[in-house]
Amino acid sequence: MTQISTTDNPNWWREAIIYQVYPRSFLDTNGDGVGDLAGVTEKLDYIASLGVDIVWLSPFFKSPMADFGYDIEDYCDVDPLFGDLADFDRMVAKAHSLGLKIMIDQVMSHTAETHKWFVESRANRDNPKSDWYVWADPLPDGNPPNNWLSVFGGSSWQWDTRRKQYYLHNFLVSQPQLNFHNPLVQQAHLDAQRFWLERGVDGVRMDACVFHFHDRQLRSNPPALVRDTSTVTDVNPYGMQAHLYDKTQPENIAFLERVRAQLNEFGAVSIGEISSDDALAQMSEYTEGGNKLHMAYSFNLLTPVFTAAHVRRQVEEFNERVKDGWASWSVGNHDAIRVATRWGGVNPAPGFTKLVLAMQLSLKGTPCLYQGDELGLTEADVPYELLQDPYGKTFWPEFKGRDGCRTPMPWVADAPHAGFTDGQPWLPVDAAHVKAAVDVQDRDHDSMLNFQRRFIALRRSLPQLTRGEIAFFDAPEPVLALRRDLAGHDSVLAAFNLSGEEVSFDWPATDGVAQMPVDGLQGSAQQGRVTLAPYGAWFGTVAANR
Repeated sequence: MTQISTTDNPNWWREAIIYQVYPRSFLDTNGDGVGDLAGVTEKLDYIASLGVDIVWLSPFFKSPMADFGYDIEDYCDVDPLFGDLADFDRMVAKAHSLGLKIMIDQVMSHTAETHKWFVESRANRDNPKSDWYVWADPLPDGNPPNNWLSVFGGSSWQWDTRRKQYYLHNFLVSQPQLNFHNPLVQQAHLDAQRFWLERGVDGVRMDACVFHFHDRQLRSNPPALVRDTSTVTDVNPYGMQAHLYDKTQPENIAFLERVRAQLNEFGAVSIGEISSDDALAQMSEYTEGGNKLHMAYSFNLLTPVFTAAHVRRQVEEFNERVKDGWASWSVGNHDAIRVATRWGGVNPAPGFTKLVLAMQLSLKGTPCLYQGDELGLTEADVPYELLQDPYGKTFWPEFKGRDGCRTPMPWVADAPHAGFTDGQPWLPVDAAHVKAAVDVQDRDHDSMLNFQRRFIALRRSLPQLTRGEIAFFDAPEPVLALRRDLAGHDSVLAAFNLSGEEVSFDWPATDGVAQMPVDGLQGSAQQGRVTLAPYGAWFGTVAANR
């Protein structure tokens, strides 16, 4: 059971831990090979046993599934693949009985092409919803109105023969972009959000929230001075543009304020996905002032870069830019190669994922964890013939898409498909994942799963790690050394070895401190010198005035 208190604590979410569930791959209860809401409900006790507080559910809304739920056909209904509204209500009720909060994915920037709004909008140029999407006339030579590119490849403009115009799509062709300059579009989304809040939802994760508005003049983007590889790989030309006009427009601020005002009515929280050329600046702008997003995360810790300097720079730069905003630090989700492989390599060393978790949970900000990372799962190798992700199919073989991090959760090692389904799973269960199944790790004190449970409990017992300020110390690469300070409490010092070699370094501040052993991480400090085992860590406490 979770223990976080929300009573008289309006900032409880700053102390919380988010756990992302990708429902398609969590647990299938009806044998169709796809996870469902009943499966989430069945495993809520397991989620609660981790010690997390908020369950973020990737989309389960009615959808043609071209982008596996991120192309929504009806914002106020459950897709039959996942169940129905009664299943959703049962899930929320059980979650609340366990002290868990439910956060849903709000995909506002675009819809499925089968959404009734778009069906009407594309019919002609003078219907009531003709201006609900971004339409533009061709240039005199028939080309699209500008050079904007889709994240998923090619031009972000698609010709439509009904209106004899182009429509904008920042992702798949089948995901037309809504026109947020139309106030009716904004209100329609607020109405849909209210529908779920009234059903007991505790928060929203805002997908692609920098894409809500576009430049009214449809100006072309200039070339990027430095190629962006934080949100796309270097084989994707999208990173070659400076995205000044197709997203992150100033009008978005007022809309986020409207979203926050509605969330405040219900005591609900929000987290925004930030993918922009300067993500830290956008995170700062969208969370400062207490009247927009509660918190935001970027892709800056979802890249292959794994150095102490990089991690330190993300946290320090965010804190320097905004004093009252709040970050969520994520090292894994449904859009990124699993962290065990991305940072740890094909065969990550024993203890690597424990080190990463301890580091992530020691940063100032709300951690966001991804299903399966608590088992130390590596990136699955999905062969091309079984690939489902359209993004991967476009950029294969240099970029294999997102299926490798979306394969089914392994629950029972000796059950068919590791206990995920009685049918044929929509993606294959990786053979290496079977050995890391929940039932195997449950019985092993030293497993990643049980380490995560213990470390989350430790974090909860140390308010310095949830509410304290953070400062970093200069230490030789690959060591990340930091201090967390909270008035009325001893300070917590911590050092993390981000390499597979033993490291020793001088840190005078550790001389004479009370060492705090952490089961599963190896490190020691003597006379101001810290020694860390490969992928080890050291923790200590010291009087705040030292």
